[in-house]
Amino acid sequence: MTTFNITIQDRLAIIALDRGRSNPINHQMVKELTACVKDLDADENIGGLILTGKEGFFSSGIDLIEAYDYDEEQSREFWIDFLAMQNTMAAFSKPMVAAISGHSPAGGCVMAICCDYRIMAEGKFVIGLNEVPVGIVVPGSVFNLYAFWLGQRKAYQFLLEGKLLSVSEAFESGLIDEITSPETLIEATEKKARAYMQLNPVTWSQSKINLRRDLIAKLNGDQTDTLNKMLEQWWAPATRKGLQTMIQNLKLKSTSAN
Repeated sequence: MTTFNITIQDRLAIIALDRGRSNPINHQMVKELTACVKDLDADENIGGLILTGKEGFFSSGIDLIEAYDYDEEQSREFWIDFLAMQNTMAAFSKPMVAAISGHSPAGGCVMAICCDYRIMAEGKFVIGLNEVPVGIVVPGSVFNLYAFWLGQRKAYQFLLEGKLLSVSEAFESGLIDEITSPETLIEATEKKARAYMQLNPVTWSQSKINLRRDLIAKLNGDQTDTLNKMLEQWWAPATRKGLQTMIQNLKLKSTSAN
């Protein structure tokens, strides 16, 4: 795996995203994560999973710089696989806890809300789904996943506003479950994951799948129409112009950071 590191100790796997400074999600990361999560779900020697990033960033979301240069076929394959990754992570049958180590907008937030529990490092970080201001049409499956935690009213409002929440706002809204210091983040997350793992695994896993049954069915529904509309908007001149501006700003920030 080239986009993350994985360690396993006492049946608990830790996936630490490791792609650049901010862990932007490209097609390679999507495919590697999907395959890894499937393997861990099928591995009887694995009892749980922690998903984390690096200091300051869980994941900055879709790698717009790379995705902008995908041709039409590559763009379609990327979004198909991204939604498939979301579905695979949401259907993971074992405990999966997010250790949100920093900023987690857009695709980073999507990965986090696939988990059973979210602990976020305190700091001046943001989390949420800001696809609409970026020019990306929000799939119904993403709304269903967001609403599973926030309720439909908040999810609806937050999505249409492209609202990014501070750590305290995320906690107050129920988007995250705990706040801890960056230094104790992994320790707190491991404690929660192992608390789940101490329970009867068959009972716990079957209950999780039962509680998520309707959600999983919605995520696995036919996304063809939504995908077509997403791609149509992705290639619209106004969206491309907006993306160019965002990419220029991202490159400037990257240069100033180095």
